[in-house]
Amino acid sequence: MPVERMWRSHDLKPTYDVVIIGAGVHGLAIAYYLGKRGITNVAVLDKGYLGGGASGRNTAIIRSNYRTPQGVAFYDESVKLYERLALELDYNIMFSQQSHLTVAHTERGVTTLRERAETNRLLGVDSRLIDREEIARLVPALDVSDRPHQPILAGLYHPPYARGVDRQGIEIHPHTEVTAINRQNGRVEGVVTSRGSIAARAVINATAGWCSTIAHMAGIDLPIVTYPLQALVTERLKPMMHVVLVSATLHVYVNQTDRGEVVIGEEIDPYSSYSMRSTFRFLENAAAHTLELFPCLSRVKVLRQWAGICDMPPDFAPIIGPVDGVEGFILDVGWGTYG
Repeated sequence: MPVERMWRSHDLKPTYDVVIIGAGVHGLAIAYYLGKRGITNVAVLDKGYLGGGASGRNTAIIRSNYRTPQGVAFYDESVKLYERLALELDYNIMFSQQSHLTVAHTERGVTTLRERAETNRLLGVDSRLIDREEIARLVPALDVSDRPHQPILAGLYHPPYARGVDRQGIEIHPHTEVTAINRQNGRVEGVVTSRGSIAARAVINATAGWCSTIAHMAGIDLPIVTYPLQALVTERLKPMMHVVLVSATLHVYVNQTDRGEVVIGEEIDPYSSYSMRSTFRFLENAAAHTLELFPCLSRVKVLRQWAGICDMPPDFAPIIGPVDGVEGFILDVGWGTYG
């Protein structure tokens, strides 16, 4: 019985209405929603395989409890899209809704969480500050005693695309690297790729950590710095938590997948780099900080660790939309660690 292909292979056409650079979540989502609006003469290009960049290297956490009114509203709408995406695409994206719990270890941290809870509630996102007793009921495996070096004081509690693109006639071209962007008279004319040149009326940059490199091809300097972000995953365990737990003080977050693995991540590395090599320093720090929270994981085996790269703007806000002076060049960049 032949294996069903997720998308078809295509020869490059000489001209498209839209060329999207980057076949990750953002690039494919842009293509999908363009297709829903009747714009299907579109090519999605990627120098590697689909989802091989940041989309395939994140820890798959989606949330809407951010600090600013703009962020809360924007990401809350994103969560609503994910809630119906599996049905819309006719594909199991393994989306499950869990609670989100950010713990505070200092009085200042408690004040910050209280402010975030108020912002979330004003915008219709269910969040509330909870005490150690309720935290212990939510996550029995978590050490909420006074024994750790940084004991928990309180917590902010937040309760609980490629096949679709192909069906619309949009072309996906993996292993097709963009090497130059053609411009003339202040507008883009197309791109040069490792497989030939393409004319296009619009070129969209959705390349995450590589977005500055692509923008430079269009003569644009972005205020974005690229940093590595690392994570690890353990062997499978019996269900022990149904929340995504975050500690800003310990710079660590912990989540258990539906399959039972525990995924652990930390903040971005302290240096700018395009390297996607994992480091022993991260492994050592992540393990130490996680054991402050979950001593019960001390004998659990780590299966693997990895790194991706993040496009970090100075104000931690994404840059979306057209660019002055380069007509037809559109940005979807600067999402950093938020996605």
